Parts: sequence; structure tokens; C-alpha cells
Amino acid sequence: MSTESQPLLRTLLVLGRVSNLPTVWTNCLAGWVLGGDGELNRLLILCAGASAMYIGGMYLNDAFDVAWDHAHKNDRPIPSGHIPERPVWILGWLLLLGGLAPICMMGERPALLGIQLGVCILAYDALHKRISWSPFLMAGCRFYLLLVAASAASDGINGLAIWMAVVLGAYILGLSYVAKAESLPGPLQYWPLIFLASPIALAFLVNDEEFRRDGLLVSAILGLWIIRSLRNLFWTKDKKIGKAVCGLLAGICLVDLLAVAFVPPMFAGLFIAGFLLSLLFQRYVPAT
Repeated sequence: MSTESQPLLRTLLVLGRVSNLPTVWTNCLAGWVLGGDGELNRLLILCAGASAMYIGGMYLNDAFDVAWDHAHKNDRPIPSGHIPERPVWILGWLLLLGGLAPICMMGERPALLGIQLGVCILAYDALHKRISWSPFLMAGCRFYLLLVAASAASDGINGLAIWMAVVLGAYILGLSYVAKAESLPGPLQYWPLIFLASPIALAFLVNDEEFRRDGLLVSAILGLWIIRSLRNLFWTKDKKIGKAVCGLLAGICLVDLLAVAFVPPMFAGLFIAGFLLSLLFQRYVPAT
């Protein structure tokens, strides 16, 4: 057990991997726009509920992983002695269910999708160290989150929202396979990296006429950021998987911006702000 003290607040922030919260907010914002937007208070409730579910899921992730972390990653808050295991279980369940509650009150469709999101989060937390295909569960979490957001908007889920949820999940799938290599022995699998390009492929297919220019611009920004992140795998002497994953995580905000590249520049600034906030938060709280 570590003898070094650490403020409780920082311990809770590290447990919750809160540096990734801006990506949750931009997921909600993108889904809300694709669903026809609507009342601002519904968006705020959605973001608050999704944030609580995310943090609760991260707490439960560490609670489920406590035996593995004791053996392989004893710098995590529980094995390092910064917080006992029992409070993490309690806080995790309270946040997950507390975040789901307001989403369920937004209507039948958000409730059904929110419950599926919660089940996907729990499945990932419980199984991700035991199965090789756990990245599909992580992809499912973001897939359902975007659909929850679209279902809470004024027009609800449409074809574009579904396709965006699919390519967002595909991007997370590629990212998660890279992240999985950080904690498991063996060579890095490169084939899943192709999924990182799926949002760009969709943008080329769905953006035409006056939207094509904006789609191309955001596609170029996202593509360059993906390449910059992956240089930590291909253009360094030692593979820096953690740095690559952190960059790709922040890039989720750019994926969301690409989904709604048609929005006015000032509105697009919210997605850029989320991207920059994610990078800023990563300086103080580990993203993985």
C-alpha cells in the first residue's frame, strides 16, 4: 500500500477519468443536433445524466478490476491505497443509476436506450479484462449514448443519427483496440486502425453541394489529428501507446464536429472547445 497521501478530490477525478468528459458532452451535443435539437434544458439534463453515468461506469470499472490492478497496475487508486474498494462500488452504482434516472424521465425512447446504455457499460466493466472482443462493448456504449441524445431531441432518431452512431462506434472500436494493447502482452494489432477513418468515409458519402466544403475541412482536421496521434505508434523508437490513445480520445470531439459540420461556425466552436478542454484536462488527470 502506498504511503504517499493524495487529496480525495484528485483520487475521485482519477477514478472517474474526468478528462474524457468533454467527449461525452460533444457526443450529447452532436446527437441532439442530429435529432433536431430542441429545448436547451433537455440538453443540459442529458449532459448531466450522461456525465454521471460515465463517471459511475469508470468507478465500477476500477471496482471490477481491483484484483487485476493489484497484480498488474498497482498505481490505480484502490490498490495504491488512496481509497478503499467499498466506497468505489457504492459511488459507482449511485452515479450510474443517478445519471440514468433523469434520462429515463425524458421519455420512453430515451429511457429504453438509456437502459441499454447502462447495460452496455456494466457489461464492459465486468468483462473487458476477460474477453478479447471487449472493444465492441466500449463501441456500443458510445453508439447508445449518441442515440440517447438524438432520441431526446425534438425530432428524434433519424437515418443520419443512426449512421453517425455506427461510425462513432467504429472509431471507438479502433481506439479501444489500441488502448487494450497498453495493458495486455503481445504485439499491437494494426488492422482495427482502419476503423478510425470511418467518420471521414461517412462524411464523404453524405455531404454534398453546400455542405461538402465544410465536411472536407473538418475531415482534413480530423485526419491530420489521427495521424498526429498515431505517430506515437509508428514514428517513435518505442511505441507510446498511452499518448496515442489520449490523442485519439480527444479526437472524439472532432468526430462529433464532423457529424454536424453544417452548423454555424460559432456553434462549431463548442466542439473545438470540447477538444481543447479534453487536451487540457489530460495534463492533470490521466485519460486512461
